[in-house]
Amino acid sequence: MPRDQKRIIGEEVSPEEVVHEAYHTGCASISYTYTEPTIFFEFAYDTGVLAKTKGLKNIFVTNGYMTRECLDEMRGVLDAANVDIKSFSEGFYKKTCGATLKPVLESIEHMKRLGVWVEITTLIIPAMNDSDGELRNIAKWICSVDKAMPWHVSAFHPAYKLMNVPATPHETVKRAREIGLSEGLRYVYAGNVPGGGGETTYCYGCAAPLIERAGFTVKKNSVKDSRCPACGAAIDGVDM
Repeated sequence: MPRDQKRIIGEEVSPEEVVHEAYHTGCASISYTYTEPTIFFEFAYDTGVLAKTKGLKNIFVTNGYMTRECLDEMRGVLDAANVDIKSFSEGFYKKTCGATLKPVLESIEHMKRLGVWVEITTLIIPAMNDSDGELRNIAKWICSVDKAMPWHVSAFHPAYKLMNVPATPHETVKRAREIGLSEGLRYVYAGNVPGGGGETTYCYGCAAPLIERAGFTVKKNSVKDSRCPACGAAIDGVDM
């Protein structure tokens, strides 16, 4: 890893160059990720402001561990965010992440107040955050904030400092998705488990399949004017 090797991998690029490339290659949005975007906040902000002048949307893929002042600075610039809730245990956050859970939850709530479209991702790690109770607590909290906020549950694969931990069984991810739906969440996705319908968006009203996906490919989108064509239910989301 670059941090362990005390070196930075990459090349110099300006906000103007990022926006130019995104705009002229037909991108609708820019995602700021790998690594945590608040680490390069000033660069992300400058890029985001320029992107808005070109009609591009800005998306943070983030651990959510930022201050309210940081989010307030991005008001009107940040359109959406995918935030990790890595666990619902302060112990897990302190031991595994070197952080705390409460600021992450507060960031999500503040993003919602600012009008940012928020989606949640949880990487399920065997024997660390995969109990039914913990998964249910995450789902309950998300639902208490906004039942329309999508939850992506993903399978862990051994890497870096957790090579001794086995990969997450697909059945665990499917169970997590079922827990989320049973708690009242409208949209729960099995992020990296192909097959089984976990990638598809279903109508929360009549269960009709609306957006069918395979990996990063949208195979079919039946949503018309933000409504389910089968029952007319208003489908939550934003155009990115």
